[in-house]
Amino acid sequence: MNISLDLIQDKVECFEAADLATLEKKINEQIEHNKALLLEVHHVSHQMHVSANGQRFYSAVVHFKAKK
Repeated sequence: MNISLDLIQDKVECFEAADLATLEKKINEQIEHNKALLLEVHHVSHQMHVSANGQRFYSAVVHFKAKK
């Protein structure tokens, strides 16, 4: 039985929430989890959508890369 351990070089995660504070909390929690994998934030992209009834919806994509 062979076990191969490779480091994760890149990881992209998507987040969504009904308000900006919740979205930020979700992202910050995942940043802390990914620190254990030796990953750091490389890029963040975010968007806001307003539905027909005026309700806001926030989303973000965070690209994590291995620390050098």
